[in-house]
Amino acid sequence: MANALAHETSPYLLQHKDNPVDWRPWGPAALAEARERDVPLLISIGYSACHWCHVMERESFEDPEIAELMNELFVCVKVDREERPDVDALYMDAVQAMTGHGGWPLNAFATPDQVPFYAGTYFPPEPRQGLPAWRQVLEAIGDAWQTRREEIVAQSAPLVERLEGAGRLAPSGAMVDPGLVDDAVDHLRQSSDAVHGGFGSAPKFPQSSAIELLLTAGETTIALDALRAMARGGIHDQLGGGFSRYAVDARWIVPHFEKMLYDNALLARAYLHAWQLTGEPTLRAVVEDTLDFLLRELRGPEGAFYSALDADSEGEEGRFYVWSLGELRAALGDEALLEVAVRWYGASERGNFEGVNILVRAEGATAPEPPELPEIRRRLLAVRDRRVRPGLDDKRLTSWNALAIAALAEAGAVLERDDWLAAALTAAAFLLDGLQDADGRLKRSWKDGRATLAGYLEDHAYLTDALLTLYEATLEPRWFAAARRLADVTIARFGDDEQGGFFQTADDHEQLVARRKELEDTPIPSGQSAIALALLRLSRLTGEPEYERRAEGVIALLHPMAASHPQAFPHLLRAIAFQQAEVHEVAVVGPAAGAAPLLRVVRERFRPHVVVAGALDGASDADAPGPELLEARTAVDGEAAAYVCERFTCRRPVTDPTALAELLD
Repeated sequence: MANALAHETSPYLLQHKDNPVDWRPWGPAALAEARERDVPLLISIGYSACHWCHVMERESFEDPEIAELMNELFVCVKVDREERPDVDALYMDAVQAMTGHGGWPLNAFATPDQVPFYAGTYFPPEPRQGLPAWRQVLEAIGDAWQTRREEIVAQSAPLVERLEGAGRLAPSGAMVDPGLVDDAVDHLRQSSDAVHGGFGSAPKFPQSSAIELLLTAGETTIALDALRAMARGGIHDQLGGGFSRYAVDARWIVPHFEKMLYDNALLARAYLHAWQLTGEPTLRAVVEDTLDFLLRELRGPEGAFYSALDADSEGEEGRFYVWSLGELRAALGDEALLEVAVRWYGASERGNFEGVNILVRAEGATAPEPPELPEIRRRLLAVRDRRVRPGLDDKRLTSWNALAIAALAEAGAVLERDDWLAAALTAAAFLLDGLQDADGRLKRSWKDGRATLAGYLEDHAYLTDALLTLYEATLEPRWFAAARRLADVTIARFGDDEQGGFFQTADDHEQLVARRKELEDTPIPSGQSAIALALLRLSRLTGEPEYERRAEGVIALLHPMAASHPQAFPHLLRAIAFQQAEVHEVAVVGPAAGAAPLLRVVRERFRPHVVVAGALDGASDADAPGPELLEARTAVDGEAAAYVCERFTCRRPVTDPTALAELLD
């Protein structure tokens, strides 16, 4: 018999609906039940593509005896961390404070008032490797609640202050160090892996925001080393495109095979910017295979994007992606093709991981690609597509969709791929039509025709950025107007008028044990950093000082921490770099045909400190006025013209693309 999760839409929660555990979704009913029964909350947090979440479910949550013990001692609550980042962040802070590390599955025990008093991650069914058995944890917590409740409550009280800490953060009053970004780049340089690319040792994460910061600051060597290494490795799907979540080894060979929408959207933009700087065909190819992967495998019929592909299929991590030599031979059916495949992908009889081959670009494989490779890929993909596919998390999250929209819009404009631009336009229209309330606020999640949960700061911040990017890609004023409205809503409902910055939740959001502010840009940009950079861009298009003031409030709060821990704040540092730079405001006006070569100049290179507005003949919209930057900008003798400005002080307009390039360079 299904439990209460059967009524949810989250794929992760639905994975647990048939557990004998009497799971409840997070909400007032579960909290009220804990108070009525006078028992702790057992809050178990994960996500649908999480391998160890699946393991713990099989080992413990499907065990009737363990489930009976859980039901007797606790009110058991399942949380999808992707739908409820506010709940996840609170209890992740708690587990890190208690144990010094975190991860998923996250299992926290809390008082009926939501205050955590014990937390951990994965627990095995039997004691091993220094971990107690899950049953032992349950029994010990249950006994402690009955016999030492007052002590538990007293000891957990100081933790509440820690959980509230980010929300209470006040600006230091110190000025931003002009050398802060350069110092951060030096730190990233020192922490980079000069042998294998990327940062640190195993496990290796892509760290897109850090790579983008390096590209922005002109430190291309380290960034390109990381991007090239990932492109060659097993973390990059050499057949179907796209990237896995991370590599478990330092050489990028063995991935943790789950594929997340956010990783692929962020990496696509990083590779695009690297291609703009270098012109390397292999970098462009990665942009193309990554965005084509999104359209092929993660796009829903309405045009929005699914959240993730699981790491597991047929109960085994990576089964869908790996090959024995015999499987390669059978799939290719040609010894000559097999010889090329073995040489290019480094395959062998013994494999390169536990007896199987994870396809990588072998160390001896050098450009250009062998002419047989397209046929090899076609045959291998045909076989792979007949395998049991990994599980699909088909909820559509607003923030992650916004990242995909921004990537598709920018890359579509730069590489002149109309199909990518069309996909970005469709997804953006879907979010604004289907997940935006009448008051302008966003919902978090959509699935099976239902938009659910109040949106968070990251939803509003990412979509503001995406709409600005879509406007710059199309110069259609409706997208600028939508971005401006959303920015205004974000300031009104999430902004902190006293200390500056923005809260993770809106002013009327469900009350949790603490109202937090997002800080770090890992694994994706924080809502704070994202809205700061978006508002700075918006201020340069509109001349509105309030946007810049609000962005500076974020920087004033966080720049001391960024100075001490630059690797945790790379997107914030990009906002600081933008604030400190001589930003070029480019207004392009006149006939569309004549404007195209001028816009091509703006887009042909990575220009992180340029904003673009346009008024092209036939593209005006009385209901959606464009930016103030366009006021009084006119064509020159009927020809399309570009105005290059700094804080709305403009140089003489130019009509020649070469002259425009000289002004921007």
